[in-house]
Amino acid sequence: MNVPVFLARKVRHAPEGSFSATVTRIGVISIALGLAILIIAFAVLFGFKDTIQQKIFLFGAHLQVSKFTNNASYEETALPLNTNLYRDSVRIPGVRHIQAVAMKAGILKTDDELTGVILKGVGRDYDWNLFRGSLVSGTVPVVGADTGSGSTQLLLSQYMANQLNVKVGESIPLYFLGNAPRARKMTVVGIYETGLEEVDKTIALGDIRLIQRLNRWGPDSVGTYEIFVKDFDKISTTANNIFDVMAPDMRLIRVTDQYRPLFDWMMLLDRNMVILLSLIGFVASFNMVSVLLVLMIERTPMIGLLKALGGPNSLIRRMFVFVGLNMVSWGLLIGNVVGLGFCFLQDKFKLIPLDPKNYFMKYVPIVWDWPNIASLNLATVLLIALVLWIPTIIINRIQPIKALSFKK
Repeated sequence: MNVPVFLARKVRHAPEGSFSATVTRIGVISIALGLAILIIAFAVLFGFKDTIQQKIFLFGAHLQVSKFTNNASYEETALPLNTNLYRDSVRIPGVRHIQAVAMKAGILKTDDELTGVILKGVGRDYDWNLFRGSLVSGTVPVVGADTGSGSTQLLLSQYMANQLNVKVGESIPLYFLGNAPRARKMTVVGIYETGLEEVDKTIALGDIRLIQRLNRWGPDSVGTYEIFVKDFDKISTTANNIFDVMAPDMRLIRVTDQYRPLFDWMMLLDRNMVILLSLIGFVASFNMVSVLLVLMIERTPMIGLLKALGGPNSLIRRMFVFVGLNMVSWGLLIGNVVGLGFCFLQDKFKLIPLDPKNYFMKYVPIVWDWPNIASLNLATVLLIALVLWIPTIIINRIQPIKALSFKK
């Protein structure tokens, strides 16, 4: 028989309504609340970061390569597509995908409204997977045909669609300014919404061959290369690998530099999370120490009796540690049910809305990071198990004679 476990079972089965039972219940609730808050906080934090990053990558990718130019407008300089960078992209360590795009400024006009727009031309190599979550209605345009002057299908933002009062399936003229203004009749095939104001107010997507035709470029000329890396945490290393194969007249832009305020904000969230984690860990540990001290005071005569019968201090200390670990196990169970249950409800039913103008999203996002949830549970057990030894030190100083005569 495991004597400390047997005695711990007797201690924790206190009569219902007794002071020990109340204190034990408080200890379990404090652990459960702490763990539930941590699970929800991490799920929301990672949800915010992942959602914002994915929206940024829609139009900024991870890295961008273009030609050096003094031109500050959206009229890009043609970049030959058949460079070593594009041809050998699969051999560059850390690169997952590379796609060619081009930009051209224009004006969308209806009978009553008009708005400026930056047409982003994309080809068949464009990765539309990131766009699936931002599509409001319709579909993505068919682009990159081998023949003709380019598709006239257009993907508009919800902001532009509302401003121009157009819907999916309708046609709208797009004017390109220059020495001889030109117009193309575009068909809206889809509407997207990212929540990023500077994107939704300016960017529409279409066929890169249309821009090549308007700019009198060859089929192998583009404006910018957008590059996605395999591991975003190693973006600096991958950027150096790309820099080694770039032509001397090219420049490399990192998305972390292009959208520095947003990434600084996300870094601030990480720091706040560390502070929150430390505070909750401290409060939970303090509560467990307090609860165990109260239980030891309640069981002082029992401690004296065990010592008088020859029980070593280590046995009695292990007994109270097992009592504490039992509370931890119940706290973990309840905390996981509450925390994961809340995350499930928010993820499924979008119960808590947000203002897209301030948060770039319509509701509080949830990310299911199971390794992180498992780490939180393990860290909670290890931290409290370590802390539980602290109050049991006073057992060494309890004298059997005084303990047996102790009155509550």
